[in-house]
Amino acid sequence: MEGLSDQDLDAMIAVALVDAYGEDEELVGFHAVLSDRVTVPFTTEVLGVDVIVEEIDLRPGSGVVAICRRGRILQPIGLRDLPLPDPPPEGAEWIEAFRHWAP
Repeated sequence: MEGLSDQDLDAMIAVALVDAYGEDEELVGFHAVLSDRVTVPFTTEVLGVDVIVEEIDLRPGSGVVAICRRGRILQPIGLRDLPLPDPPPEGAEWIEAFRHWAP
């Protein structure tokens, strides 16, 4: 996202991780913030196909993912890999903060 400095992103990360101890709790903290602040559903394009992002979820082994729907098919896509539409959904700056933080 344009306009967000590393300092801005670091401040957002601090909000998401305020009470987290360890990587598992950090993921839970980020998931909570993303679920609260990113407006879903929204449409984006994955591999040339329009999909609807229905929710942000936390999955064991996968971490924070976007649950994408195309017709009757659901597919989780890692939030780090999810292309954002233009214009991005409300709260997309939190996805950028997550991407800035995630290894």
